[in-house]
Amino acid sequence: MGDEAILRTRMVNNQLRTFDVTDHRIQDAMLTVPREHFVPADLKAIAYSDEALPIQRDAIGRPVRTMTRPAVLGRMLQLAQPTEDDVVLLVGAGLGYTAAVLGQLAGSVIALECDEDLAATASADLEEDVSNVVVVTGPLEAGWPKEAPYDVIFVDGAILTEPAALIEQLKVGGRLVTIFGEGLSGRSQIFTKGEHGVSMRFAFNAAATVLPGFAAQPSFVF
Repeated sequence: MGDEAILRTRMVNNQLRTFDVTDHRIQDAMLTVPREHFVPADLKAIAYSDEALPIQRDAIGRPVRTMTRPAVLGRMLQLAQPTEDDVVLLVGAGLGYTAAVLGQLAGSVIALECDEDLAATASADLEEDVSNVVVVTGPLEAGWPKEAPYDVIFVDGAILTEPAALIEQLKVGGRLVTIFGEGLSGRSQIFTKGEHGVSMRFAFNAAATVLPGFAAQPSFVF
């Protein structure tokens, strides 16, 4: 077993399982996908650390996009329960890691990214090993209505506004999973679309970077 395989096993044993990620399909998927292939070159040494890794920074070096912590990602996937027959829309593809994991779990994945540079890198990396994922570029908050409706919509990041356009793109019986709130106030939430409406519940505390297009709108002050 190579060093990276050992690190993946430790990630699953020490991060996922201790955070109640008990689904063996998700554990196996995250044991299979080489996370180090999807992180910036200067972060490969810490690809399996229990933290959100920056994949894009602003002009003064602050992280504006991050890879979700492995344990949080696993727990969100467990909440979404993608199956091998599902069509999944991933919102916020980043560098492609979550898309690769979803590719192990679902029938097909459309990975939506708003940043053209991130999308190009994700597409190139995914083409090597993943055949059921397509990367597309567009505003995250608009989703990808061309291929709707979806069985699962997985928002890989935090939002501060209701994802109304995304919910419209769910099938009846479909699930949308995301994190609502900023910083330590964030909580994972799942929307489920039924015949007569949409239900929502919060599942667990989680933190993630707010995705472009989902920031809170400034309120008018007199």
